[in-house]
Amino acid sequence: MTNPVLMKLNVVPCTFIERLNRFVALVEVNGEIRKALITNTGRLEEFMIKGRKAFCTPKSGGKTDFVLVAFEDLEGKGAIIDTRTQAKAFERAVELGLVPWLKGCRIKRKEVTVGKSRLDYLFECPGGEIYAEMKSAVLRGGEGGEYAMYPDCPSIRGQKHIKELIDLAKSGKNTLIFFIGALPGVKKFKPYEEGDPEIARLLEEAKKAGVKIRALSIHMLTDGRVLMDNPDLETEV
Repeated sequence: MTNPVLMKLNVVPCTFIERLNRFVALVEVNGEIRKALITNTGRLEEFMIKGRKAFCTPKSGGKTDFVLVAFEDLEGKGAIIDTRTQAKAFERAVELGLVPWLKGCRIKRKEVTVGKSRLDYLFECPGGEIYAEMKSAVLRGGEGGEYAMYPDCPSIRGQKHIKELIDLAKSGKNTLIFFIGALPGVKKFKPYEEGDPEIARLLEEAKKAGVKIRALSIHMLTDGRVLMDNPDLETEV
C-alpha cells in the first residue's frame, strides 16, 4: 500500500556543521556556511553530528537563512526534526481523514490557553470537544530502533502540559496527548525515562486519569515529500 503524501517541501541538501545555541545551527549549503533555524528544543544529539547530511528549507527575514528540517536517516529517508513541519503534516492528515483516533474531527482552535499553559489544539469532534497537546518524538530506541521516544532531555514545559491535561480530564473534559514519531521505520512509541523520568510518571498518571495517549509516524523523502507511515502507532505507556 502506498504511503499517503501529506505535503511537499522545497528542500535543499545541506551538511550539518554545529549547533550554536538552542535555536541556531551552522550548515553548509552549496559550499557556503549559513545559519539555519532550529525549531525543536530537544538535544537531538544523535542527529547533530558534524558532517551529517541534512535538509533545509529557505527562509526570508530574521537572523537565519534556512530552517533545518530533517536529517538523513534510514535508507536515505529523512527524520523530520522541525516541529512546524510535523504540525503541518499532522494537520493535513486530520483534514484528509487519515487519523483514525480523530475521525470526524476538525481543528476548532490552536494555542488554547488552559490554566497557566497553552495547549496546541482544541478539536471539535462528534463526541464533543477535545483538548490536545502534540509532542515531537524523534529519539530512536530499542534493539532494532523500532521505538520513537520522547523526551530526549528534561522538559519542564512538557511536564506542565501533561499536568494541565490531567486536571482537565479530572474535571470531565475530553483530553489527548499525541506524539509525532517523525522517524522512518519506527513501529511503536514509548516515553524515554532516562530523558525525563517525571514525564514517564506523569504519562502513566494521565492515562489513569482518562487522558488519551496516541501516536503516529511520518517521514520525509529526499525530494521533500512528507509521507504518512502509520496513523495509529502502538504506544507503550
